[in-house]
Amino acid sequence: VSAGLCGCCWALRPRYKRLVDNIFPEDPEDGLVKANMEKLTFFALSAPEKLDRIAAYLSERLTRELNRHRYGYVCIAMEAMEQLLLACHCQSINLLVESFLSTLRLLLEADKPHLHILATSSFVKFANIEEDTPSYHRSYDFFVSRFSEMCHSEHEDLDIQNKIRVSGIRGLQGVVRKTVDDELQVNIWEPRHMEQIVPALLVNLQQHTHTSRYAHTHSPAEQTEVCFRELLSRAAYGHITNAIRPVLMHLDSHSLWEGRSFAVQCFQIIMYSIQSQHSHLVIQQLLGHLDANSKSPASVRAGIVEVLSEAAVIEATGSVGPTVLEVFNTLLRQLRQSVDYQLTGYYDNTGKRETTSAEEKTLQDGVIKTIGSFANTLPIYQRSEVMLFIMGKIPVPGIYPALGSPNSGRMIQVMLLKSLLQRYESCNLLTALPSSFLEPLLSFTLMEDPEIRLLVLSILTSLIDRRHNAARLTAASVMFDVSVLELKEDRCSRQDNLFIRKNAQRLYRHVYLTCKEESSGRGHYQALVTLLAVLSVELANEEVVVDLIRLVLALQELALSPHECLSVFNRCGVHAVCAAFLNLLSQLGPPPPFHLHITQVIEHRQGNAPHLLPKDVFCDEPRLPQGELMVDETFLFVQSKICEALTGSSYSAHTERFNTPYTPQLTDEDRLSKRKSIGDVISLQIDMDPQYCPDTQQTEQITFETLKNAIDRGGVEEEERRRRMQVVERFQTAPFEEIAAHCGSKLDQVFDLIIRPPPSPSGHSPPRSTPLYGIKFPDLCVY
Repeated sequence: VSAGLCGCCWALRPRYKRLVDNIFPEDPEDGLVKANMEKLTFFALSAPEKLDRIAAYLSERLTRELNRHRYGYVCIAMEAMEQLLLACHCQSINLLVESFLSTLRLLLEADKPHLHILATSSFVKFANIEEDTPSYHRSYDFFVSRFSEMCHSEHEDLDIQNKIRVSGIRGLQGVVRKTVDDELQVNIWEPRHMEQIVPALLVNLQQHTHTSRYAHTHSPAEQTEVCFRELLSRAAYGHITNAIRPVLMHLDSHSLWEGRSFAVQCFQIIMYSIQSQHSHLVIQQLLGHLDANSKSPASVRAGIVEVLSEAAVIEATGSVGPTVLEVFNTLLRQLRQSVDYQLTGYYDNTGKRETTSAEEKTLQDGVIKTIGSFANTLPIYQRSEVMLFIMGKIPVPGIYPALGSPNSGRMIQVMLLKSLLQRYESCNLLTALPSSFLEPLLSFTLMEDPEIRLLVLSILTSLIDRRHNAARLTAASVMFDVSVLELKEDRCSRQDNLFIRKNAQRLYRHVYLTCKEESSGRGHYQALVTLLAVLSVELANEEVVVDLIRLVLALQELALSPHECLSVFNRCGVHAVCAAFLNLLSQLGPPPPFHLHITQVIEHRQGNAPHLLPKDVFCDEPRLPQGELMVDETFLFVQSKICEALTGSSYSAHTERFNTPYTPQLTDEDRLSKRKSIGDVISLQIDMDPQYCPDTQQTEQITFETLKNAIDRGGVEEEERRRRMQVVERFQTAPFEEIAAHCGSKLDQVFDLIIRPPPSPSGHSPPRSTPLYGIKFPDLCVY
């Protein structure tokens, strides 16, 4: 009777419950009863209004089986719910979803890893279903939190740990797919979600899976990279910041900047994944983070700088963003700051955190490399602006005050000039080297520091060398074969002719003055040969070639002049520069007689004066003659023979220029030089003392005694010259207060002489109408 009663009650149950109960077999190992599942599916599609009840009953049945630890039936219930989800039309799916998600929460809250994996797999299938009907009240916060937690699994069994982590990553990927394109869903880009998702992905990106043991499954690192790329590729303009900030925080908290390789890998994935028009936002985030870490160890700052450099290479050309100069301003500020840290030995203001010179030097090299990487992503017209911007930051004595100690000012000069040494590609030299940039750059060739002068020569060469020939000219030699060079096939362009016409004399002048420097060494002379060779390859026409030969002949005379205070090495170095360059120039177009003369002179030197050639001078141990340097006429390049060799060729129209020897034009740029410092100018003013400048109104009758006294004044003049040299030296080295105290009265006399009005016909000077402080003095007197 009881059995019949139960059967009768079962028959009275709603049909949907009977259909649901029928899908469960007697033995769970037999799996879902497919025939009965098809009946349930047909019923659900025929009566969609019953879907919510079907889903609720399935969820109730699954909960009961879960509490009884009958996990086989749990899996069957989940499979049935998945099939119903996939079979239902988009319009009615919302009736199933709430029960489905609550069931997944139940499984994810259980303490069984296989249930977590099962729930995640079901969620991923659900996430791949496209819905047409929006849902206004669905929440995925729990899933974000739980899947992120699974990504950090530390299960004792490595195989299970791997599976849990992979499931967590796939779950996060499903959440992103389900929510990122639906504005009515939860905003996955909010910081509270990103701060869970991104660290969970990065932790697994670091893991190195043993593929031999886990070949049957995806490794967490591979799955993470796929998920991370998909997340970033869907990020819109306003979401980039929220996606990148957790990456920076993770790298900070786990000290991953110092290792560099992982940080670089992360940002390579980021830069390749995001939309190219948003890449400058990542750069700005990194720059801001670099500023925020100004008081961090050098290794951390160097790691951020290296990431910046790699990101700049990947970044789309010209996409640094609207604040181009701000990028370089930040990098230059870091460079200046690093120099200060290097000098003090501490990277904070309290003097407690020590740093080493080697660490700061590594950082500085990284910043310089990054400046070059950024510059090469810019359009050509912006590169010139960047070079001008950097030039404006270089401290120049007397014009731009150097901050900090003199050592700090010099080191900053060197570092900023090195940043200009990065290759700034340009086709048009008129735009690449405007006067506003070239003039201050060339002014550094007049400074005492040999390293700075050498840097300037290298910068000039790199900017003019558009065909990359400088690397082939590193070793100056008279045996050089020009066939290894990349020569231009046509004549100079109009822009090139305008550039060389405008700047030739300025460039020649600085080459000449560099050769006059006593502190010039082997590197300077080799750099001069390279610069002259690049000029002749890139910009030479007939007129330029003739002017370059005139310059070389002037350098030869400079090396022979007894009035120049040059050592034997300096003189031999200048002779070697002349030989190496003329040998190269003679192979670039001038007629064969010119090449013959150059070859004959070089052969004479090789036989009897090898110390006048690069091989013996530009080596580790120069082989120089003892005593004074004596140069025979046969070892010199002769102007008349060169002129004769060029006659009858296309160069003959310009050979008349040889009648005027080259002499450098002195300009106001010399005020930056040690020979035209402010001390020299003041000493010249002092020499205008009335005792040396007698009043022009006084006349003196010339007699025999006068002439005799003038002849006997040789010793006196020598004494006066020595005294003047002492005055010059005093003004170069003495403190300003001492100079002012010593010369105050004499300066007043000088000013009186300068502004003295012309005498009136009556012989009386009119009263001064303008006070002394209101008079505009000549530029020579104003510093």
